[in-house]
Amino acid sequence: MSFQQFHEQCEKLVGDYANLLEKPAKGISADLALPCFALAKEQRKNPVEIAKELAKDMKPSGLIKRIEAAGPYVNFYADWDKIGKELLLRIMNAEFGVSRQKEKIMIEYSGPNTNKPLHVGHLRNDSIGMAVSNILEFTGNHVLRTNIINDRGVHICKSMLAYKKWGDKKTPQSENKKSDHFVGDFYVLFEKKLKENPELENEIHEMLQKWEAGDKSVRRLWKKMNGWTMDGLKETYKLFGSKFDLWPLESQFYNKAKPILEEGTKKGIFSKNEKGDLIAKLEPGLPNKVVLRADGTSIYITNDIALTRHRFEKYGINRCIWVVATEQNLHFNQMFSIFEMLGYEWAKNCYHLGYGLVNLPSGRMKTREGNVVDADEVIKEETELAKQEILSREPKIEKKELEKRSLEIALAAIKYYLLKTEPVKDIMFDPNKAIRFEGDTGPYIQYTYARAMSILRKSQKKAAVIHDFGGDEIGIIKKLSEFPGVVQKAATELRSNHLAVFLFELATQFNEFYHAKQVIGAEREETLLAVAGSVASVLKTGLQMLVIKALDRM
Repeated sequence: MSFQQFHEQCEKLVGDYANLLEKPAKGISADLALPCFALAKEQRKNPVEIAKELAKDMKPSGLIKRIEAAGPYVNFYADWDKIGKELLLRIMNAEFGVSRQKEKIMIEYSGPNTNKPLHVGHLRNDSIGMAVSNILEFTGNHVLRTNIINDRGVHICKSMLAYKKWGDKKTPQSENKKSDHFVGDFYVLFEKKLKENPELENEIHEMLQKWEAGDKSVRRLWKKMNGWTMDGLKETYKLFGSKFDLWPLESQFYNKAKPILEEGTKKGIFSKNEKGDLIAKLEPGLPNKVVLRADGTSIYITNDIALTRHRFEKYGINRCIWVVATEQNLHFNQMFSIFEMLGYEWAKNCYHLGYGLVNLPSGRMKTREGNVVDADEVIKEETELAKQEILSREPKIEKKELEKRSLEIALAAIKYYLLKTEPVKDIMFDPNKAIRFEGDTGPYIQYTYARAMSILRKSQKKAAVIHDFGGDEIGIIKKLSEFPGVVQKAATELRSNHLAVFLFELATQFNEFYHAKQVIGAEREETLLAVAGSVASVLKTGLQMLVIKALDRM
């Protein structure tokens, strides 16, 4: 028995008017309502009178406990005792929300450049990518998580040229610096030197041409610096919990698009402009897009065209989703249009999951100016703030436990803060707000879970639905019943913020319940324990989908 079954029974009862059923306005205790305005127009009668007549003729049965007229509405009330008992039983038996496999979906996220460390924007990217992957997997899909390492191109050559000119044979070890940060310093240095000497731009393009021609000295430098960066990036990924099934490199695909470009040129899809660049003719719907430079060097879209076809052909995926900032909306619109023009059937199954910028209190981040919050620094700062909070509550905690717990709380703070807002919106990252144990934060939800687990540990009784539910419990049961629908909505819309908002609302409702009602020693202790245990189970499952660890103790 479930709320969905109650809904279906109401639909059957109202027959032809089933499509009019709606959720009642806030403050109305009914579970479903039938507005009679459309019926009044059809029957030329007062909607209030129609509601009275319908309510009088309808008889409650099954999961419909009560039917009442309220002005121009017919209100339906569910039998939450029946629904609640079945619901809590399913949650306690870990049978809640699982469904069968539907599709094979590939999700690309992170996409770092090998010329700098990850920054807070990457943390939002990874958080969204991992959460959406988990949500799709939870709803029964087979998900392939893939990174794309942007390890070649003009931007990579900038850090390489700077090191070649001003590196003086330094190494991360000699400078006692994390290797990706070491490389990133040279990228910033190049941009500074470029302002002083614009001619450096020509040297960059010469270096890229040498790289694509396989110049041995350029390739040696490239491998060394990429190796440094990747070592550092993987340290950060491990710390943050970012996981991938596949790690394709742009350097493996940058030149694989040429047969596709030749095919498209024969079909008239691609042609050269006055500069000699090869372009996709997309006007007037979209701006034309360069797919190969006049000097023969590749750009991002050159790689993406070849890699995407490879993904659909090699892995047999049904859909491909890119988690990339909304700044690249045009890029993806152009790329998807090119796929359609090339006649690829899977073009309609490509989707760009765009997300807004992560700004600082000082303004927008710009890596080339050094005005950026590195991911490592964000994690370190949040961990220190978490330690202070833990020590204020538990001053005698063991050092090893303090280190472990503070990191998990810090990661929860960061991930939840980056996930709770609709992805397309820009956000202002505030470390102090994110780490709070009260309010709309990850640590608050972790704390609520720990509180529920504490109740279960302290009680001498076992959770079981023995007694009927009181009003406070029914409120929580109603909220728990929303969980499958929320997860399904998050999966359908690819919006993990739906789940984040639900978890906060559930946590808030449980805390109000906890303060209003004594559980241990109560007359209905077993039933109240079942409610607390079910809340803990759903919070844990939801947090796991957001890649946040549920902690038994805070």
